Amino acid sequence: MTEISYQINATDGRARTGVINTPRGEIRTPAFMPVGTAATVKAMMPESVRQTGADILLGNTYHLMLRPTAERVDRLGGLHKFMNWDRPILTDSGGFQVMSLASLRKLTERGVTFKSHIDGSKHEITPERSMEIQKLLGSDIVMCFDECPALPADRDRIASSMELSMRWAKRSKDAFGDRPGHALFGIQQGGLEEDLRQQSADALRDIGFGGYAIGGLAVGEGQEAMFGCLDYAPEQLPQDKPRYLMGVGKPDDIVGAVARGIDMMDCVLPSRSGRTGQVFTRKGVLNIKNARHMDDPRPLDEDCGCPACQNYSRAYLHHVFRSQEMISSMLLTWHNLHYYQDLMAGMRDAITAGTFEAWQRDFHANRAQGDIDPL
Repeated sequence: MTEISYQINATDGRARTGVINTPRGEIRTPAFMPVGTAATVKAMMPESVRQTGADILLGNTYHLMLRPTAERVDRLGGLHKFMNWDRPILTDSGGFQVMSLASLRKLTERGVTFKSHIDGSKHEITPERSMEIQKLLGSDIVMCFDECPALPADRDRIASSMELSMRWAKRSKDAFGDRPGHALFGIQQGGLEEDLRQQSADALRDIGFGGYAIGGLAVGEGQEAMFGCLDYAPEQLPQDKPRYLMGVGKPDDIVGAVARGIDMMDCVLPSRSGRTGQVFTRKGVLNIKNARHMDDPRPLDEDCGCPACQNYSRAYLHHVFRSQEMISSMLLTWHNLHYYQDLMAGMRDAITAGTFEAWQRDFHANRAQGDIDPL
């Protein structure tokens, strides 16, 4: 079976474009991964997600282990078959959701015990169990089990958490074993402390992984602090492996991350925003529930090729959103995911052409214009 490999095709400054080769197809980088938390990208059919330009989806270990359970997904042929997505899937480790969603959790060297947010049942995730769950799901890219402390936190707390995560990374690698055609990614921690990030990167490099994630950002520290960390963190990781920034983000976060050497990102923002009426366009963000759209026959974005923009007016999209019709979530989510994939394609083309700096200037200038004037 083909091993998962990464090739860089072009660089422009610190930005890179390339391909992650997997047995289930190529992932063009920089890549944005739509989030399919419970084996579905909400309000989208898998074939529609593919039509937006997505090469890979993210599935959520914590949610799937609780419902329908990893064992059931395995019996039914694995996550790809279960959710009718035949391309690559990355699964997170469950660590972040345990910290943010579960109640009455208890953290020890062994792992985390917690009560389900669904029915209060008691569970344990250890590095070994996280690897087992992700193997049962059958994901192509597997994430190490780590602890993600909420920022702000004091330096001692961040340091001890990072050291625990590095011990768990070693256990994750040992439990992952030899799985041709699948890759295990390590996760760098260390908060906003450059020396702790370096220690974490050195530990991960010693263990050796198929790719490296930057964890513990986009947890409330703000864009300036996040970019400050990304000014050094990607460079601490191996150059020849994919670098994945977890949980990011807004369009300008993504552009700034790619400019600093990031290859992969994921975020619930485009799909969640679609369900709440927030729309991303080349000219910034608009809110479809505003009355200004009520009589507007124009599309959301005249330069967008998605079905919402090609076939429906702002007036219609305003009406179905206000009427709480399901088609509203479907069309607005499709549009937002299409916008995000267009953004990634634009960056890949600009990096290849060596015009990424000019592309960034245009991107920011267009967004600064704001939405088109009301009629």
